[in-house]
Amino acid sequence: SSGINAEWPLRPGKAFKMKRNPRKVKWTKAFRKSHGKELAIDSTFDLEKKRSVPVKYNRELWKNTIHAMKRIQEIRAKRQNQFIKQRLKAGKKLELKDDEKEVEHHIHLIEPKVTVEELYNAALNKTKQKLQEKKKLLEVESMDMD
Repeated sequence: SSGINAEWPLRPGKAFKMKRNPRKVKWTKAFRKSHGKELAIDSTFDLEKKRSVPVKYNRELWKNTIHAMKRIQEIRAKRQNQFIKQRLKAGKKLELKDDEKEVEHHIHLIEPKVTVEELYNAALNKTKQKLQEKKKLLEVESMDMD
């Protein structure tokens, strides 16, 4: 079988006959718009409305209209992209939080393993520092007594 769903052309009609509410069926445009998944309110949609008043043919008017249609299409595409980016921002923040949690949880896989020799050297350096501090304290006390 191919990747195309054979029942797809019948799907909307079948849903209508079953009296399904389009705003509750996830694959409909009505659902996507009512749940804020697609751009629903925009001034560019107002320009697409049908006009029932007949207009006398005017070549200049047609030329301007065609030019305006192209421009409106560009504006709508730009706004659509901006809307999608805005929607995806929240998901990126959540993804970043999840990544941070995962790193925090599995930090032992990232941190380098400390060898016994490094532990020994660190302890040795600490004791050397403590001895130096004690010597300094003794020298200061001996100076105070003189």
